[in-house]
Amino acid sequence: MLNGIINVNKSAGFTSFDVVARLRSITHQKKIGHTGTLDPDATGVLPVCLGNATRVCSLLTDWDKCYRAKMRLGIKTDTQDISGTVTKTGDASGISSEDIQSAILSFVGSYDQIPPMYSAKKVDGKKLYELARKGVEIERKPCRVTIADIVIESIEPGVGAVFTVTCSKGTYIRTLCNDIGEKLGCGACMESLERTRVGCFDIKDALTLSEIEELFAAEEPEKIQGVLRSVDCLFEEYPGVKVKSGPGEKALMNGNILPVRFLEGEIEGRGMIRVYDPSGAFKAIYKWDEKLRAFRSEKMFL
Repeated sequence: MLNGIINVNKSAGFTSFDVVARLRSITHQKKIGHTGTLDPDATGVLPVCLGNATRVCSLLTDWDKCYRAKMRLGIKTDTQDISGTVTKTGDASGISSEDIQSAILSFVGSYDQIPPMYSAKKVDGKKLYELARKGVEIERKPCRVTIADIVIESIEPGVGAVFTVTCSKGTYIRTLCNDIGEKLGCGACMESLERTRVGCFDIKDALTLSEIEELFAAEEPEKIQGVLRSVDCLFEEYPGVKVKSGPGEKALMNGNILPVRFLEGEIEGRGMIRVYDPSGAFKAIYKWDEKLRAFRSEKMFL
């Protein structure tokens, strides 16, 4: 069984579930999970976890993300993107580049964003898009999101803009485009979207499903392993230590506490640590417990 995280460059038209299903077929492995949905029309980075790496899927959904978006002015749709049904049009011809820039940048920081009806967010156990497809619209509570940064690439007065957004978990970029349009008074929707980064996973290192399929068809294990990122790359901020052979290794393999005497070398501080077996294989994340005066297991990857 393969264990690790593969950086997939999702093509338009694929759902996140489609990507996982295709990878199960390519790898002949069932234990696979994605790290958060990406709209079918959107492209770009979708980290997919294989084997024991599926235990960190929830961690990756919490990471900051970066997107490159193209916004169209003067059009408002039910899905907040260009593929939806137009619900309203507006005249953007008199809006200057300076006004567009000011409106876009005004969203840097934290603000309360109302999730779109066409989204996988659940309300009372039902996904919003399921209600939307039935023509039902319900009141949604605003969610606090954070836009850490927006870099404007280009502005075409009367037409739209292209910009990159670095944002927190739960941010809908098409809703951001919609909100910018509301602020400008002409309406707007998202024309295209590419996710360029999720945490440490960047678009420049991502592979399309076709490229991944070619790798597996060639049956070259070294190249396959080369595209898999080890789970421990997610925890590089924690010091890494090996356990000693004998009692230390036995305690680790059973998920038991690890006194300092079971670990090799000096350990600075008493926080979180990456733990490796004597051969250097990553096995777990441990956390210092002051009461026990030892490290206890936080998450195992055996």
